[in-house]
Amino acid sequence: MRECTKFYLDGQWVDPVEENTVAVENPASEQTIGHISFGTKADVDKAVTAARRAFDSWSQTSREHRLSVLRAIQAEIDNRKEELATAVSDEMGAPMSLASGPHVGLLAGHCQKAIEILENFAFERRDGATLHVWEPVGVVGMITPWNWPLNQIACKVFPALATGCTMVLKPSEIAPFNAYIFAEIVDAAGVPAGVFNLVNGDGPGVGEAISGHPDIDMVSFTGSTRAGIAIAQNAAPTVKRVVQELGGKSPNIVLDDSAFAKSVARSTVAMMGNSGQTCTAPSRMLVPHKRMDEAKAVAREAADGVIPGDPKGNAAIGPVVSKTQWDKIQGLIEKGIEEGATLVAGGPGKPEGLETGHYVRPTVFADVDNDMTIAREEIFGPVLCILGYEDYDDAIRIANDTEYGLASAITGEDVETARALAKRIRAGRVAINGGYDMNAAFGGYKKSGNGREWGEWGFHDFLEVKAVMGHS
Repeated sequence: MRECTKFYLDGQWVDPVEENTVAVENPASEQTIGHISFGTKADVDKAVTAARRAFDSWSQTSREHRLSVLRAIQAEIDNRKEELATAVSDEMGAPMSLASGPHVGLLAGHCQKAIEILENFAFERRDGATLHVWEPVGVVGMITPWNWPLNQIACKVFPALATGCTMVLKPSEIAPFNAYIFAEIVDAAGVPAGVFNLVNGDGPGVGEAISGHPDIDMVSFTGSTRAGIAIAQNAAPTVKRVVQELGGKSPNIVLDDSAFAKSVARSTVAMMGNSGQTCTAPSRMLVPHKRMDEAKAVAREAADGVIPGDPKGNAAIGPVVSKTQWDKIQGLIEKGIEEGATLVAGGPGKPEGLETGHYVRPTVFADVDNDMTIAREEIFGPVLCILGYEDYDDAIRIANDTEYGLASAITGEDVETARALAKRIRAGRVAINGGYDMNAAFGGYKKSGNGREWGEWGFHDFLEVKAVMGHS
């Protein structure tokens, strides 16, 4: 049982201003595995005061000093990898292979990338007689989700530290223990008091206090579009910078070529990873109408091979994160059946033998129309929608017919066609045949947010630009 009821403020573990202890559940067992405290505006005020005080000195530190701090964090991450993986698996249901691999690997990877970028990042540029200077934006409020918790913390905290910002982090109250361990890592690495602060809580109690706080210069948020809109509205009176990575309903155009069956199978399995709880998940698979029956057969076989089970075993996927999430997914599966989509695999209810835990049957719908609810709304579970297209122009029309624009995919052996189609998709990322790059910009068009994270791109949102004219 984890008892993580203190907050990390100004370099110390302190009690919350008001006592409000909340249980944290293991979604596989549905049992309480620990407790955290929910903070209030008063706790946020204390954290912001510490961060504001620390900013004066941290913002003036040298590149070399910040590099030494990031390297110390990197070493501490390596020391705590097993604990981090166990926490992620326990609190959000990720299989241990996924938790110890991609989940923890992304934390370590973002730290390494921040070090590499900081070593050569240009904070000054001469343009004639003017010197342009990139300076830290100030105190940053960070609000992160539960689905890839360490990744979302990493791609905010590390560039903020590297650029000289100070920060207040509110991690997800559903998966908070990994953030608690991360705060211990920061402390052990010798990050100066007040530079990094952690306050647990929910959106109304802590999230609103962060987004509306007059002494916070920037809010970096990852989560739902609904919450992102509320945060932007709350931040507007203080005219702070708001950077958001929000929802997605990513299209995956499967090319009409000889690799079709392989592409459908691989894409189906990719959709189910992390129990479908990935904002970039290729949830709308677009296939030629003439090959819909072939796609159904291949996708059914692939989905049937994705076996849910105990995260501590060798299951392909674990449960979804909560009963609330399970109920939402079940409602959308029922909606897909009601609206006339063809149920190819899975369906409502829990997998056989998994009555305890928030498990969802890996589900595939085919003959989906892009106006159906399951094609419009982000399901955030292991549910794939297969839509038909007439030709590639029609595929692009369907792909772009969404209020989201976070990510997309093109799968097939005709790389030249894939490159041409990639230019026409309105999304922040296009992955050709699973292409992946930790230096690639990450962020969305339309209602998927604004700003970019990852790699060098992630540094820029934490910087202001000053023009010193007549400098030379």
